[in-house]
Amino acid sequence: MAEITTFILLAFAVSLDSFMVSFTYGLRKMILPIRSIIIIGMISAITFFLSMLIGKTVASFLSPHVAEMIGGWVLILIGIWVIYQFLKTDKSSSTDNPIILKLEIKSLGIVIQILKKPMIADIDNSGKITGIEAFLLGFALSLDSFGAGIGAAMLGFTPMFASLGIGLTTSLFLAIGLKSGLLFSYLNWIHRLTFIPGIILIVIGIIKMT
Repeated sequence: MAEITTFILLAFAVSLDSFMVSFTYGLRKMILPIRSIIIIGMISAITFFLSMLIGKTVASFLSPHVAEMIGGWVLILIGIWVIYQFLKTDKSSSTDNPIILKLEIKSLGIVIQILKKPMIADIDNSGKITGIEAFLLGFALSLDSFGAGIGAAMLGFTPMFASLGIGLTTSLFLAIGLKSGLLFSYLNWIHRLTFIPGIILIVIGIIKMT
């Protein structure tokens, strides 16, 4: 039972970014089709699964106790980083288009920028996230869960079931966030809660280490 509770907290922490992004889309009356939600959920699941395989490989060379300690510290450090990013973004909110990822393909002369502003994912300004936009958004949202997957594997979670859980939770949070944005446009303050995943990850890490 304790393991299930811990995983639910982990899934919540990893998927909250998806809720925040889709909530923004709902506020702007944008469309996030079911197909796009499924694509993003699959990308999150695959990324989490791959990161857990890395974690399992590393853990195989360590004793169970040491692996749990390292896994706990990984989650704590990620949690601290999430809170730091929240505070940093909060202080520099007046800065336009803060870049969190810049991928440059020089041979094609293409620069793809995935920004903290979710609206940027709508490349063609159609008001609808589809096709390559869904893949880019899924990739951006899955980056945060990569480190968490490594830590989760070291804590003993099963890669297949955990990754499926993350994929389903991400899809669910995307759908709920979109509906919430459409229904509760006055809840702009909810974006102030993006530090919560960091706190949850720190708590899980501490619990697993004690």
